[in-house]
Amino acid sequence: MTIGFTSRGAVSICVLCTASLPAAGPAAAIAGVDPGPRATAAAASLLYRPGTHVRPRPGAPEVPDPSALSWLVADARTGDVLAAHDAHRRLPPASTLKTLFALTVLPALPSGIRHRVSAEELAGVGPGSSLVGVVEDRTYRVSDLWNGVFLSSGNDAVRVLAALSGGWRATAERMQAKARALGARDTRVTSPDGYDAPGQVSSAYDLAVFGRAGLRNDEFARYCARHEALFPARDGGSYGIVNTNRLLTGADGVEPYEGLIGVKNGYTSNAGNTLVAAARRDGHTLVVTVMNPRSGGGHAVYEEARALLDWGFEAAGRVNPVGSLDALRPAPLRGPQPESAPVPAARRDDAPAHPAPWTIAGAALLGAAAVSLYLRLRWGPVPTDQQ
Repeated sequence: MTIGFTSRGAVSICVLCTASLPAAGPAAAIAGVDPGPRATAAAASLLYRPGTHVRPRPGAPEVPDPSALSWLVADARTGDVLAAHDAHRRLPPASTLKTLFALTVLPALPSGIRHRVSAEELAGVGPGSSLVGVVEDRTYRVSDLWNGVFLSSGNDAVRVLAALSGGWRATAERMQAKARALGARDTRVTSPDGYDAPGQVSSAYDLAVFGRAGLRNDEFARYCARHEALFPARDGGSYGIVNTNRLLTGADGVEPYEGLIGVKNGYTSNAGNTLVAAARRDGHTLVVTVMNPRSGGGHAVYEEARALLDWGFEAAGRVNPVGSLDALRPAPLRGPQPESAPVPAARRDDAPAHPAPWTIAGAALLGAAAVSLYLRLRWGPVPTDQQ
C-alpha cells in the first residue's frame, strides 16, 4: 500500500506487520550493538525502490522530511532499517569512506608501532585535502595517525597508513573486498581517503553498514568518539586537534547531540556534506546516514541527522523494519579457508627510508612479533575531509 507524502515522493507501507527477530551474540565494543549478522522479514528489495520508506504501527511518530538526497535510520543492535530515503542511491561519500578504510586497515597495524614518515608516503595528497599536519622525517605512532584520520580527517595520515598496509592501490582493493564481505554492494573504492575520484561512490545503506560494523571494533569505537587529542608537531612538541564532527563536539554553534557516539563526517565540493552518526539512549543504539542536504547551509547535515535520531528513538518499537543492514551480507563459508595474504609490517624508526619498507627482513620480523603481541592483548580480557 502506498500513501501520499508531501514534498518528498511516497511512503511505502506494508499491510503485513512482522516482529523483529530476537538479538543474539556476544557483547560488542559499544553496548547494544549485535556483532552477528541477522535478517529481517522485510524484503531487501524494498530499499532499492525510490522514495521514502517506513512501516509505521498505530501511534508511530511521523517520519521527518530531510532535504538530503539520501538518508537512512537503523537499529545498530538488530540491523533493522527503521526508515530510509533512496537508501541505495550511489553518491560520492567524501570522508565518510574513511569508515571503510579504518575497518580494513585498523586490524593490521598495531597502534603502538612507531614509524618515521618519508616524502614518498605523503606524495599524492589531493589539492584542497583536509590535513592533520603529518610531515616527512618525523616519527609518529600508528595511534597518532589514527587520531589524525578520525578527528581531523587527515588525508595525509591516510596516505601514510595506506603505505604501511601495502600501498594505495592494494589498500583500495582490500577496502573493496571488505565492503563486499559486509554486504555493501553500492560502494566503489578508488581513493581510500574519500577524496573525489572518478567512479568513487557509496550509498546511505553501505555507509550505515560501515558505521555499525565500526562500533563492534574497540579501537574504532574509541577513535570515533574522541573529542580531542594531541598530535606530534614538527619541532618535537605537540598541538591539539579537535574532532570535526560538530554533532559530537558542539563546535561552531551546533548543539551537541545527547548520547552521540561518533562516527564520521565528510565534505567535498562534489559530494556536499555527508555524515554517519551513531547515538545511544535508553538502551537503544541507532545509526543514521545523511548524504548531501540540498538546503539549510553547511550545518544542515547535522540538524537533519539530529531530526532522524530523535525520530528513531521515539519510533523504537512502533515501526516495522523496511529492510536490514545484514540483508546483502554473504553467508559464512563452511570448511577450512585459505589464509589471507600477510599485510606488510611498518618499519622501525631507525630503519633507512625505502618506498617498500616491508622488504627489509628485520622490520618484517619486528612487525610479526608486534602483531602477535597485539593479538594476544587484543583478544585477551578487555573497553574530516576537505573542509
